[in-house]
Amino acid sequence: MTARLSDIAAQAGVSEATVSRVLNGKAGVATATRESVLAALDVLGYERPVRLRQRSAGLVGLITPELDNPIFPALAQVIGQALTRQGYTPVLATQTPGGSTEDELTDMLVERGVAGIIFVSGLHADTTADMSRYDRLRGKGVPYVLLNGFSPKVQAPFVSPDDRAAMVLAVTHLAALGHTRIGLAVGPKRFVPVLRKIEGFQKGMEERLGLTPEESEQLIQHSLYTLEGGQAAASALISRGCTAVVCASDMMALGAIRAARQLGLDVPRDVSVVGFDDSPLIAFTDPPLTTIRQPVQAMGQAAVRALLEEVGGTPAPHSEFVFMPELVVRGSTASAPSPARTPS
Repeated sequence: MTARLSDIAAQAGVSEATVSRVLNGKAGVATATRESVLAALDVLGYERPVRLRQRSAGLVGLITPELDNPIFPALAQVIGQALTRQGYTPVLATQTPGGSTEDELTDMLVERGVAGIIFVSGLHADTTADMSRYDRLRGKGVPYVLLNGFSPKVQAPFVSPDDRAAMVLAVTHLAALGHTRIGLAVGPKRFVPVLRKIEGFQKGMEERLGLTPEESEQLIQHSLYTLEGGQAAASALISRGCTAVVCASDMMALGAIRAARQLGLDVPRDVSVVGFDDSPLIAFTDPPLTTIRQPVQAMGQAAVRALLEEVGGTPAPHSEFVFMPELVVRGSTASAPSPARTPS
């Protein structure tokens, strides 16, 4: 115990006597000092005494999907850094296939006495999910903010990229290169970002190429948000004569490039590919990927600001903060192939 007290005291920059008073729930310790000691416990990996957990204002939960897609670790890093700068300790809870569900992770964080929770691409983005879980969470007095996916049924701040505008940017870029058969590879239709991307894609196809929504519907392929999903979707779209494929994630775009190569086609000479996210390292793929950059830094910081306003008792507007994405042109897009080289 003595060694533990000295470690915590050194980490928090206080005396061992002060650490002892905090751990034993004694009065006479300034709030800021108490928070420093509790944060030191978290940093050093010590479990907080049960009686102190519910009084913690220092922990903030961050629930993300699996971390295989590099955009999620990138968001987690930005959010974690922003929380740390404000004196909070982020607690990362990751969903994995066959692992803990969002509800189980939420309950775990609430039991730990978190000050609030940030959900990234959670059930709030699924139009078939029961949104009453978020009402129950608010009923427990836990504020939260939701990233990527809006639901009018949930009274909370939302932070999203403009998925519609992103697809218009991609279609405009490819149409300017002479492509007239542009395909869209997206995830399952029940997700809000997917529905918005479809709306933007169809708008772009109508404005730039004169296709009706019914005509452009034939150029949309649903799949999984994985490399294999992108490969399957792109194979189907290329077989329909598409010379360009817009993908809903960079991982899907890498799968699309693999699909083209397996069909004996060159990217970008025969098939152009556009990703979505601008994940770390994506500029160094072969070829470097043209993609739509999510404003991760701005979105992560906005989510933290909104949450801490809720925690501080001055709630942010319960509406959606929408951030404009950016087209980043690299080596995976080029002029449309001549008819002689168009995939059959």
